[in-house]
Amino acid sequence: MEHQIGIIMNGVTGRMGTNQHLIRSLLAIREQGGIDTPQGKIMPVPVLTGRNEAKLKKLSEDHGGLRYSTNLDELLQDDSLSIYFDAQTTLHRCDAVKRAIAAGKHIYCEKPVVNTLKEAMELYEMAGKAGVKHGVVQDKLWLPGLLKLKGLIDSGLLGDILSVRGEFGYWVFTGEDANQPIQRPSWNYRRAEGGGIIIDMLCHWRYVVDNLFGNITSLTCLGANHIKKRWDEEGNPYDADSDDSAYATFITDKDTVCHFNSSWCVRVRRDDLLTLQVDGTKGSAVAGLRDCLMQSLEDTPRPVWNPDIDSPIKFHEGWVQAPGEERYDNAFKVQWELFLRHVVCGGPFRWDIKEGAKGIQLAELGQESWKDRAWKDVPEL
Repeated sequence: MEHQIGIIMNGVTGRMGTNQHLIRSLLAIREQGGIDTPQGKIMPVPVLTGRNEAKLKKLSEDHGGLRYSTNLDELLQDDSLSIYFDAQTTLHRCDAVKRAIAAGKHIYCEKPVVNTLKEAMELYEMAGKAGVKHGVVQDKLWLPGLLKLKGLIDSGLLGDILSVRGEFGYWVFTGEDANQPIQRPSWNYRRAEGGGIIIDMLCHWRYVVDNLFGNITSLTCLGANHIKKRWDEEGNPYDADSDDSAYATFITDKDTVCHFNSSWCVRVRRDDLLTLQVDGTKGSAVAGLRDCLMQSLEDTPRPVWNPDIDSPIKFHEGWVQAPGEERYDNAFKVQWELFLRHVVCGGPFRWDIKEGAKGIQLAELGQESWKDRAWKDVPEL
């Protein structure tokens, strides 16, 4: 038996929606022949929607003539379409998700689901009352580097985890130089349009920390608006008034100290765009997006402070690759498959709108911490 699952995909003409969700997830699932389950094969059927008909038409033609429409309400009334997926800019998401829930659609969303905790919890309660299934993208949990790191932690090879140092970011060009075009949408740097790195990245760090190092119980965060003038997609200058960097420290219920620097104003001299150094009593690990290195207590060097000579220890040489599989699937695709199984077959799916709301809660508290220059407790939702 084959389950044809119609999926309304809103906002997929953007880079992330096109590449990660449409091409590398749903179309990849179709190309592999669907998802095998005890209840039969699941075959996703993506239907594109958005505001720009020309972009939708082009995307449809590029991928075999997918169905598309600019009339979202018409699609929401189509009983053959059972899932609503939203990858629009955050400010446009809340109303569309509410309409989809009212139409009885299961909900799957990019993060942050909305820009405020109040709205997120309203969506969670609304979905619960409607009896629809729901999920939020938390893709980094299925990155190869983090899966290898989780394996090390769960195996006990690192011992008790003491601290985590996360470095994320890269240089986002301002757009002033036509030879160096912007590589992120300009709305990211406009506060009125929902921009800012705190709301973007603290949502990620919440689920990463909670799932790997313990539940976050308190935090302090310093935001910064380092670059105050940028140029948009048409080459017009504008005031970039949202935070483009954040320096946050989280404490977990396991007394682990996790410090994360996030910046769109930094040049990369590390192994990857994201690196996590995790130090434990029995060993340490450094994880990137795909790789993870480890150093055991037995292999830990014994340095002596002497700035007058070149270090006799080559610190990069004392690390080995962490064990793991040879091949990992796309992280977005993995979570899509889990959600589709959840919709068709039932069973648990942890990463729901409430889990997404926790990320928004952390971001709001981070913004409050920055404003008040104070530590903030993180209450349970």
